[in-house]
Amino acid sequence: MGTGIDWPAFWIFTTLLMVLTAATVVGQMLRRQTELGVNPAVVEQFNLRVRSWWMLTAMLAVGFLLGDDVTVALFGGLSFWALREFITLTPTRIADHRTLFWVFFVFTPLQFYLVATEQYEVYSILIPVYAFLFIPARIALAGDFKRYLERSTTIQTGLMICVYCLSYAPAMLSLRFPAPYVPVRLLLFFFIIVALSDAFHYACEKLLGKHLIAPAISQNKTWEGFLGGLGCASLVGLALYWVSPFQKPQAAMMGALISAMGYCGGLTMSAIKRDRGVQDYGTLLTGHSGVLDRIDSICFAAPVFYHVTKYLLTQGLT
Repeated sequence: MGTGIDWPAFWIFTTLLMVLTAATVVGQMLRRQTELGVNPAVVEQFNLRVRSWWMLTAMLAVGFLLGDDVTVALFGGLSFWALREFITLTPTRIADHRTLFWVFFVFTPLQFYLVATEQYEVYSILIPVYAFLFIPARIALAGDFKRYLERSTTIQTGLMICVYCLSYAPAMLSLRFPAPYVPVRLLLFFFIIVALSDAFHYACEKLLGKHLIAPAISQNKTWEGFLGGLGCASLVGLALYWVSPFQKPQAAMMGALISAMGYCGGLTMSAIKRDRGVQDYGTLLTGHSGVLDRIDSICFAAPVFYHVTKYLLTQGLT
């Protein structure tokens, strides 16, 4: 990260803290002012979202203060947590336990080690190629064929979403830009747009939502919410172009891209929950708040944003 304070990153991080503080105050006021007529369930959902973003912001703050390797390690821990929640949905059997050992204690830490050591040529294919082939082969070696395809596919999907895709968030720190730009600003740019896009989608759905996208999957996700959040995120990207390495049109495009992929992530995870007959990932593990419900947008947006940025870098970001 270099020496001294990176002032653009400092000010944008300070702004993020101010926004979260304001959102926390508003959420607590709405919770106490029941006479305002606001649906208590909506207020509680809003407060849950704010608390989850406080947790993620605190994690980023620790990483920024202690260095890139700590940031990668913290994301690795978050990934492990999310994967544990996802695997709780998996119809695993005793024969799968050794496969899961490899998934949790070999492939997951190895992926983040490779990210920390900037070995893109390896971490970009470790899970989608080697782990993808290893999982069904190891389950087959156990000799249990009952629900074989369902078991192996679910473990593969969990590893791809919770580990591989999420690992591209800290991988942004390894991208190399012309001086004086530092990669930590890119991660902040991404993080802020994901957070605000999530809030914009939610607000537009509650205020404008009429036409459901997939009624059988979610009664909350509407075309108005999707398009409204997309437009707002594009404007935020444009407003934050100065903290990004992009030109103004590119920053607006990236805002829309992050928003669209994040929304797809939420819809996909809702479909998985409906398929497994659960309401919330956090209800599956005692004492857990459902981290996967909070980071689904990051998981889907991070790899796409990373590779589009990497491509633009090869084109000189023009």
